[in-house]
Amino acid sequence: MRTHNGCHLTLLLILLAIPPTGPAQGASSSALLPGFQRWEFKLDSIAREALVYLPATAKEKPAPVVFVFHGHGGTAQNAARSFAIHRHWPEAISVCMQGLNTPGRLTDPEGKRTGWQMRVGDQQDRDLKFFDAVLARVKQNSKADGKRIFATGHSNGGGFTYLLWAERGDIFAAVAPSSGMSVESLPKLKPKPAMHLAGETDALVKFDWQKRSMETVRKLNGCDAEGKPWDKSCTLYPSRTGTPFVAYIHPGGHALPAGAYALIAKFFKEQ
Repeated sequence: MRTHNGCHLTLLLILLAIPPTGPAQGASSSALLPGFQRWEFKLDSIAREALVYLPATAKEKPAPVVFVFHGHGGTAQNAARSFAIHRHWPEAISVCMQGLNTPGRLTDPEGKRTGWQMRVGDQQDRDLKFFDAVLARVKQNSKADGKRIFATGHSNGGGFTYLLWAERGDIFAAVAPSSGMSVESLPKLKPKPAMHLAGETDALVKFDWQKRSMETVRKLNGCDAEGKPWDKSCTLYPSRTGTPFVAYIHPGGHALPAGAYALIAKFFKEQ
């Protein structure tokens, strides 16, 4: 590389040395995915936003609703793109909420990156209040099917999915947390169809931790001791009470394989 007095090279080295960071407080990409709307809220003087895919049919007939929660340091835009519920289940209303800068339990203790509360009372329950507000607006703007409301999320978003199950459980038909857990939420869970997605070599949210959560849920749901194949990498544990559990266990780490997202939609459709 040719430089003038080394300036260009110095600038390049500075840029390479800057570690990647999460988006600014409450921010998400300005370029929306086709079909999505940006909904803005103000709760307790804090600006919040959610990206919502609202199919035209949702104003004419009851439509399922799928809430998707990004991981720590993530954005609603990336969650919409990766989970792609709008492609895997185009008849469903897809809601990707944007988290605020939040201290992480395993990383980012100073809370410089976006995330979700993990316990009741954290950050004055701002994320539980946000969920309530978004769901209320979804119902106002569509014929949302109250019997087909679902939640999924990855990592910190998976932990928040467990928290919602514990604190707003009666709302959901089924949940599908991924690479996440919430020990405090487990004692408050009520039986519900659930799918948990985990990597055997997850170096962040240890697989053994997630395995214990899965065992707790299977027992809670009254599932059979023996499972049976359901799809690739998936084991279905039937339940006589209508609350089955699916374990999606892949050989990778914290990130989900690309094909996993379609299976989340498949699981929700079956409920």
